[in-house]
Amino acid sequence: MKNKGGVIMHLDMLSTTEKKNSSVKTVGILIFNDVEVLDVAGPFEVFSMTRLDEDKRYETTSPFRVVLLSEKKTPVIAIGGLKLIPDFTFDDCPDLDLFVIPGGWGTRREVNNSVLIQEISKLSAKSNLTASVCTGSSLIGRAGLLDGKKATTHWRAYNFLRESAPKAQIQKNVVFTIEGPIFTSAGVASGIRLSLYLVSHFFGTHVGKETARFLEFPYPV
Repeated sequence: MKNKGGVIMHLDMLSTTEKKNSSVKTVGILIFNDVEVLDVAGPFEVFSMTRLDEDKRYETTSPFRVVLLSEKKTPVIAIGGLKLIPDFTFDDCPDLDLFVIPGGWGTRREVNNSVLIQEISKLSAKSNLTASVCTGSSLIGRAGLLDGKKATTHWRAYNFLRESAPKAQIQKNVVFTIEGPIFTSAGVASGIRLSLYLVSHFFGTHVGKETARFLEFPYPV
């Protein structure tokens, strides 16, 4: 494992996973009232703007299918008043290659939503990878997914994570953590950096770097 530039990662992660695969990967992003906008929109933008061949950006589409997931089909009101419409509920959600749980002030309420926590646990078990952004780690922590694992969150929410996941090993001053199929990331914009890393995880470092370059966002190193 390496800690470089505030990033905790396994040294062999890319070597075993960055083989290009042209099949579409399905990403489900959880939404709920008072979710942080950038926690949702940042990963959504990264995955939707990814191309396997940057030179054919406008002739091809993303290798990711990105969908929004909620408890109910009714619109969700994010922080600041932005309205989000879910594509699926937990009942009709497709199989996911990546399940993303964002943060936001709503996590303080949803961490006590036993139905949601149970659904997060079940869907995570069926998904290939699970990733949290910001205080989303407290939701997966309450579901028991961080027990005995390294995890991080927004610097103002360490106590919240500690209360929600008392068995987690909280990492401070890192951008994201990787423990098997569970990824966590720190504050709001860190979700973009984690998403770029996940692009490389699925499709190789070159694709990840080209996506970052198109978005004019620093690639995580």
